[in-house]
Amino acid sequence: MNPADTANERAPLIRLDGLGKVFHTDEVETHALSGVSLDIHAGDFVAITGPSGCGKSTLLSMLGLLDSPSTGRFLLDGADVAGLDLRSQARVRNAKIGFIFQAFNLIADLTVEENIALPLTFRDDYRRDVAQRRVREVLDQVGMSHRHRHYPGQLSGGQQQRVAVARALVGGPRILLADEPSGNLDSRNGEAVMQLLEELNRNGATLCMVTHDPAFARRAHRIVHMLDGCIVDEDTFDRLRNEEDRDMPLLREVLP
Repeated sequence: MNPADTANERAPLIRLDGLGKVFHTDEVETHALSGVSLDIHAGDFVAITGPSGCGKSTLLSMLGLLDSPSTGRFLLDGADVAGLDLRSQARVRNAKIGFIFQAFNLIADLTVEENIALPLTFRDDYRRDVAQRRVREVLDQVGMSHRHRHYPGQLSGGQQQRVAVARALVGGPRILLADEPSGNLDSRNGEAVMQLLEELNRNGATLCMVTHDPAFARRAHRIVHMLDGCIVDEDTFDRLRNEEDRDMPLLREVLP
């Protein structure tokens, strides 16, 4: 059974309730988010799409506790985390949220295994032997064990993104947030990264991805469409499959 099929039977991992974000510059007031409400359940794969400036990156920053909302509630595992102080937000972020960035954001003078282990070193219960074991596990998971002593500059773009995925996984996060994960990659490497994300989701990972690519977005269980800081539409897994089935006769007529 697809994870999306039973999502509504469980309490959400993330609940956004009337989330708003206002930026003030001089005398200009910009509403980046307005009344955003969204549930994400464990095992979901959610894609957030929309034109540039629609608020999807701001929303991802809120989900990652990199910014705080001006209004509304953000519940993570049932706890309201929107009003936490910066130190508490950092602690929650390190324990429960994994980030995959478009630009990889690897540290050039650290090896692959050192880059991956870095988030663990900020934990109160850090132990070097445990961290090394966990790094080996996620390197195997993303198929990069043979590159563990290489530096980022010695890797291709696709390999760097796999290392970035491993770094996001190493702390056992409750949710992975991916910001245009294929944006800096060619089509072949972009497809490989998408396949890796799909495999992680099949194995139980919860994913929320911002993307401009409609083909990649349609591989998620749900597509959340944004415009002018608001969620304007949502496609579910069943709806997407039904649309594909409906369009197949038309494709058969057109294709030789």
